[in-house]
Amino acid sequence: MIVLLLAAIVTVSIILVAFTQMRERARIERARRITALEDQFKRSSRLMSELPGQYLTSDLKLLLIRNMEASCKALVALRPGSSLDSWQASVRELRQKVENDDDQRPPVKIDSAEKSAYVQELLQNLFKLIEGMHKAGQIDGPTAKKNLRLVLFLVHKTRADMHVFQARVHARQNQIRQAINAYHLASTEMGKSGDNPMAAKAVKSYRIRIKELEAMEKDIDTDKPEAGAPTTLGREWDNFGGDDEWRKKADYDD
Repeated sequence: MIVLLLAAIVTVSIILVAFTQMRERARIERARRITALEDQFKRSSRLMSELPGQYLTSDLKLLLIRNMEASCKALVALRPGSSLDSWQASVRELRQKVENDDDQRPPVKIDSAEKSAYVQELLQNLFKLIEGMHKAGQIDGPTAKKNLRLVLFLVHKTRADMHVFQARVHARQNQIRQAINAYHLASTEMGKSGDNPMAAKAVKSYRIRIKELEAMEKDIDTDKPEAGAPTTLGREWDNFGGDDEWRKKADYDD
């Protein structure tokens, strides 16, 4: 009898421990899921606010909005009665603006290596987000493929914009060869998205600019005296008879 009682106690204890562990695991998983959804919402919101305005097409904006809406819906299910009204209201307002073509965001000039790297990091996060939406069944294959290609184009454009900015700086400083090289680098970057009409148009404009710069470089080289040919100053120097004559000329010039 005692043995049976002890066995029953042990069995009940094991069941209670197992049940407690299961509840704890479920609580931890729920908390992890809530944190992941909150991070997902904030990540989409950050991309919407920090990506350059010229990069955010209506399709990309709507994808980010869809992801924020899905995050809010899942959070409401996990935290019934929680205060998510402000998030949901902001998403509804944003969707209405985008659909009415009333969401205008300022463009950002890519004029430093640091800024270029930061924008590329944002685009990498956007790429991963779109992949995640596809895996989660939020968007279909063709939609995912279309937008992933667009993001890759934007990565190439970011790098090309940086090269173009450097080329313009070199051109203003009459560093024509360096400017040409920078435009070649920009053309190479945009060539990686050759199937994109905007990329093809950009490459064409870069090549036109390269030809203009090459013509400028040729004119500069033509104006330069041939190697070994005496310049006016060189001839004057050669005509200086000696130190006394040089001093006289210097005094005269004064």
